[in-house]
Amino acid sequence: MALIEVRNLTKIFPPSESPFVGNAGLTKGVRAVDDVSLDIQAGETLGLVGESGSGKSTLGRLILRLIEPTSGSIRLEGRDLLSTGRAEMRGLRRDLQIIFQDPFASLDPRFRVEDIVAEPLIIHGGAKLDIPARVSELLRAVGLDESARTRYPHEFSGGQRQRIGIARALALRPKFVVCDEPVSALDVSVGAQIVNLLAQLQRDFGLTYLFISHSVPVVRYLSTRIAVMNRGKIVEVGDAEQITTRPAHDYTRSLLEATPELLA
Repeated sequence: MALIEVRNLTKIFPPSESPFVGNAGLTKGVRAVDDVSLDIQAGETLGLVGESGSGKSTLGRLILRLIEPTSGSIRLEGRDLLSTGRAEMRGLRRDLQIIFQDPFASLDPRFRVEDIVAEPLIIHGGAKLDIPARVSELLRAVGLDESARTRYPHEFSGGQRQRIGIARALALRPKFVVCDEPVSALDVSVGAQIVNLLAQLQRDFGLTYLFISHSVPVVRYLSTRIAVMNRGKIVEVGDAEQITTRPAHDYTRSLLEATPELLA
């Protein structure tokens, strides 16, 4: 059984709620995710690649139930998430986490790092005496030292802020993490460090990732399999080597042609 099973998932935003720029005057709404089905196996990284506006981030948030789908089903270890009530879903949130694209926007500037990382533990009733030790463990795991505890987000670089966001996402020992463009706001060298960190944390903690990016080289490096998304649909899924060397769909080929180093 797959860890995550998605079947016929669809999200239609009414015109007034459309997150896409330039939709003024629409009368039918926007089909951001269109009849998507996919499985994510425990311990793997499924890369989700496509151009901006293809529906990648919307799909990630639907799987986590941060937004509600129009139709379809989502299962976590066989459990139907869409029929789960609010109280039950709160408990399941321990297993489902997200790393956001913009680390600064996702961190409360009024909180010190130790409070940011501890917040999920407090919300979910962690034993108070265990929290300081757990915060220290998480900071070490993401490559930050103890001096970071009492500082505020604005005192760190972009890469360091993303490490803080990763520590917070891992605080509850989740099974599944959506990585939503986690390196797109970083320069190339810092982004490479974060990708390597995510790979190491996956090995250390037995994590399963949905890694969302518009960068085919980054997705190929980290992913076990790759799903290609275009206009709300998954147009192709396969292992990373097959997708990047023997693509079957014209849209996938066009993405690869826009990345010349992959064709060398």
